[in-house]
Amino acid sequence: MNKAPKRRRRWPRRLIWTLILLLILAGVGYYAYTSLKQEYTVTYDSYTATTGSISNALSFSGNLQLVDSASYTSSANTSVRKVYVAAGDEVCEGDDLIRLANGTTIEADFDGRVNVLSVVEGDEVRSGDALLQIADFEHLQVALRVDEYDIGDVSVGQACTVTATATERSFESEIASIDYISASGGNVAYYTATCDVDVGGGTGVYPGMQVTVTIPQEEADNVVVLNMNALSFDAQNSAFVYKKDEAGELIEVPVEVGVSNGNYVEIKSGLVDGDEVFVESQEEDESSGLLAGLFGGQQFNPNQSGMNRGSFRGGMSDTGGFPGGERPSFGGAGSSGGSAQTGGGQP
Repeated sequence: MNKAPKRRRRWPRRLIWTLILLLILAGVGYYAYTSLKQEYTVTYDSYTATTGSISNALSFSGNLQLVDSASYTSSANTSVRKVYVAAGDEVCEGDDLIRLANGTTIEADFDGRVNVLSVVEGDEVRSGDALLQIADFEHLQVALRVDEYDIGDVSVGQACTVTATATERSFESEIASIDYISASGGNVAYYTATCDVDVGGGTGVYPGMQVTVTIPQEEADNVVVLNMNALSFDAQNSAFVYKKDEAGELIEVPVEVGVSNGNYVEIKSGLVDGDEVFVESQEEDESSGLLAGLFGGQQFNPNQSGMNRGSFRGGMSDTGGFPGGERPSFGGAGSSGGSAQTGGGQP
């Protein structure tokens, strides 16, 4: 009986080719790694601490509303015997407005202006027909939605400034009332505060116009001020900055922060007027996206690695420069805002 010939084992040849292919891929990967790493550079933005004043404020949006308005109608089927006013007339409480043929005299319930006059003398009117409307356009009110994070900083009697968006006219006021029962059904509770606004006559400010209500908060004068973008934060959310030591290397310097308006912050300790600090630039190299994929998002920092920039209540702003000698103002963002005045020079 003849035995079938044995097949030659080919696995050593396959193993050799597999090892060659892996070596080729490793070489290509190493070449890409070294090439991209050499092309990737880290740049830094510099900021200078200056001496100045800084303040913040809560800011809310709302609309002007009428406090006193009244629409008068006929109480019976009759006719208009006498009309004492014209549209646009200013009236006082108790003034005669219209007299009907059935002997009824319509009187003003408050000081205001005739906004709409719907009839003339001799008109026949039915019960419920509109006769005229008067409104007080000088004493208005604003209702504010205050969320649960800010309601603790708002109180009745607190001074505020109401600014009409369209006309940029500002009026001083104060918080008149607060409804502490939330009307919101969402994840964040909102409360309603009101303030009364005396706009006067001839100001061009009317009900329905959008306004901004600003409530002053903290203020610090003649202090060290630094752009918020210059701050970094550690795992415990403690603020620090990067400064150069005598050898030109970047080192971490802890700082104590104070009043912030979202754009600039008071530095209580750690920096003095004129100190220059650095933070890693947000601009990325063309190869950064590929590097992030290859190396887990690591950034190659020649001095310090992991320069994470944390958050600070009030938001961040773009880098802004101001020449020496000028004292500009900077507004905040979001519901909280403010201003900072500096007397130094920003590079």
